[in-house]
This record gives sequence, C-alpha cells and structure tokens, in this order.
Amino acid sequence: MTVWLCSGQGAQKPGMGADLLDLPAVADTFAVMSDALGLDLAHLAREGSQDDVNGAVAAQGLTMAVSVGVGRVLEEHGLAPDAVVGFSLGQISALVLAGVLPLADAAALLRVRAEAMAAACVANPGAMLALMGASVADAEQLCEQAAEGCVLVPANMNAPGQVVVSGTCEAIERAQQLWKEAGNRSVKLATAGAFHSPLMTDAAREVEKFCGTLAFAEPRAMLLCNTDAQPFEAARAAERLGAQVESGVMFEQSISALLEAGETDFVEVGFGGVLANLVKRIDRSTTRTCIGTREQLDAYLNV
Repeated sequence: MTVWLCSGQGAQKPGMGADLLDLPAVADTFAVMSDALGLDLAHLAREGSQDDVNGAVAAQGLTMAVSVGVGRVLEEHGLAPDAVVGFSLGQISALVLAGVLPLADAAALLRVRAEAMAAACVANPGAMLALMGASVADAEQLCEQAAEGCVLVPANMNAPGQVVVSGTCEAIERAQQLWKEAGNRSVKLATAGAFHSPLMTDAAREVEKFCGTLAFAEPRAMLLCNTDAQPFEAARAAERLGAQVESGVMFEQSISALLEAGETDFVEVGFGGVLANLVKRIDRSTTRTCIGTREQLDAYLNV
C-alpha cells in the first residue's frame, strides 16, 4: 500500500526538473503548465538563477510541475497510489494525481492562489516562525502569550517537535523572544508573509471564488485535505481549498491517519525530500522514498 506525497514550496533550486525534461510525460506537464502560467518553466528549470526560481509563481510552478511530471511517469509504468497527500501548494498537485482536476485547471488555480497570496502579503504584512521541539499544544500556548491582540496562530503541524506559527511581524518577534527565553530554538522562515493564517483571508476568498468555476471529480485514490486531515469531497472542494489558504496545514495529523489505516510505504513525488523526512520524524518504521531527480526516478523504477 503506497502513499504519494506531493511537495510544498520551499525546496526550489536552479536546475530542478531539468534532468527529467527528456521524458515525454514530464515535458508535456511543463508545457501545459507553462501555457497556463504564462511562464516558460522548462527554460526556468534549465537556465534560471536562484532569484528566478524563488519568485512565487515560478517556485510554485516548478514544484508542481516536477511532482505531477514524476507522478505521470510512474503511472506510465503501471504504478498508482492508494492515497495522496499534498503539503500546502502540494494539495494542488495532489488534485491532479488523484484525478480530481485536469492539469490545465489545476495550473490556473495555482496562478490565482499564488497571486492572491502575494497581494495579501502586501496588504497584511506578516512572517512565519518554526518552533523547534514544540508540540501543537506548546505552539497554541505560545500564540496566546505572544499575540497581544495581533494575529498569531499555529500554521504548519509538520511533525513531532516541529510546528510553525504564523502572524504579524510584531507578534512573531514576541513569540521568538518568549520561545528563546524558555530555552528553546526557533527559525524564522524566508517567506513573503504569514501564510496559513487569518492574514490570508482575502486570498482565501479569491481562491474559493475561483474554485467555484471549476468542475471537481471525486478522487480515484484516497486524498486527504490539509485543512482537517479528512478525505476530499468534490462537493466541498471550493470551501476547503479556500480555507486551506488561511488555515493550518495538518500534515502530521494526515500522516497519522494514514498510519492508522495501515499505510506504511510513503513516496514523495517531488523535489527535495522534505516531506519524506517529516514522515521519518513521525514514524521511523515507515518506508520512505523521494523521487525528484532522474537518478532517483531510475533507481525507483530499477531502470
């Protein structure tokens, strides 16, 4: 029983995906997404600098193109997941690989989501802070102490001992200082704003409105939603994909639910291996693989 993990933004680097572009399924994925995004992703993969690939639409487009492209190659070899989970942006890749949305529609959703979130970052400045050694309860308590009337919420429930909080810049500074005074370590993330917090409410409404124009199918494999770690339902797609922008990412809870269902083999289809490493922190008895490069793909397929 296999779970596909679709990568989130953050691990992008120059050259990602370039070694996969001679594969027709990957090349087609890059081409379809390039048309939808108005961006030459293949050129970006081959020639882009770190600054180029860090742009919001560029980073998200490349990340999704690699995930979907790799997934399509695996499908060509007769492989299919029993369940699919995406992390933040990866939720959109998961919609494609689970048969919920056509690639062009999903790419259009990515563009609307990225642009709406970028606008929300300008309108409502904020930041994100990773708390090392924190439980969700620790993060919730810290947010109550440091908010002082500002927005500050748990945003990414990644794994035991790693929770990210998101909020206004002032509240994040207070949280960082309080966490340090308690003898703990934190890392301020290099994000453009306070993602997965109420500061993204305007973006959430834009995403929900756009999703209302799309036709969602029921998934052909179990697909868990970031917002509540519960199975995807086409009838609630617009509401939950909108909420995902301003709600916390329940990754640890999703993996725990899959473990309880008996899933033990996890394959990250995407670049960087971040999610595979988080699964390791959640349960070391699992089997974990990352497929984001040609070498990794060939090894997995025993080419």
